[in-house]
Amino acid sequence: MSLVVIKYNAGNIRSVLIALGRLGVAAEISNDPGRIRAAEKVIFPGVGEASSAMRYLQEKKLDTLIPALTQPVLGICLGLQLMCRHSEEGDTPCLNVFSTRVRRFPPGKKVPHMGWNAISSLRGPLFKGIPENAYCYFVHSYAAECCAEQTAVTEYVFPFAAALQKDNFFALQFHPEKSGDTGQRILRNFLELPPLKEGMQT
Repeated sequence: MSLVVIKYNAGNIRSVLIALGRLGVAAEISNDPGRIRAAEKVIFPGVGEASSAMRYLQEKKLDTLIPALTQPVLGICLGLQLMCRHSEEGDTPCLNVFSTRVRRFPPGKKVPHMGWNAISSLRGPLFKGIPENAYCYFVHSYAAECCAEQTAVTEYVFPFAAALQKDNFFALQFHPEKSGDTGQRILRNFLELPPLKEGMQT
C-alpha cells in the first residue's frame, strides 16, 4: 500500500510515522501534489497554528489539492481543524471539506485541553471494534462544533466533534498515535479502508 503523510509547516509527523511503523506500514512524507494524488491513502496530521498553516498550504497549492482527493484521507488534530470551514484561530478560512467551524475554548477550564477524554456516539468505519466511551489523548485549544458530519463526540467546556467524516475524508481531533491500543486500532481501521469512495459512507 502506498501511503503519503502530507508535509507542511506543522509538527507531529514523527510520532505518526512511529505509530504507523508499529503497524508494519512505511509512509512517504511529501508536499508534492503528484505524489499525494497518486497515493492509495493520505494522512494530514498537524500541531501548530491555523493561519500560518493555511498560508503554507496555499503557497504549495495544497489548499485546492486536498479537498479534491478521492482516496481515503485522514486529518489529525490541526489537520481536522484545517479541513473545516473556518477557524477562530487567526480568523482563518480553511479547506471547507467539513461544513462546521472551529472555536476556541472559552475561559472556565484549563486551556489547552490536554489529556485523556472519553469519546462517545461513535459511528463509521474508523470506530470498528472501539467501545463507547473509549479514552483517547487530546492536546488542543480549539475544537470543531458538533455537526451532522461528526462521528464521535467529546465534552470539555462544551461538547465538540472528536471525529468527522464526509465521503472519503476522515478526521480526528485526538491523537491516535498517542492513544494506546485504541488509537492503534483506529489507525489500523483507516489503513484497511477500501481504496476508493465506494463503501465508505457512514
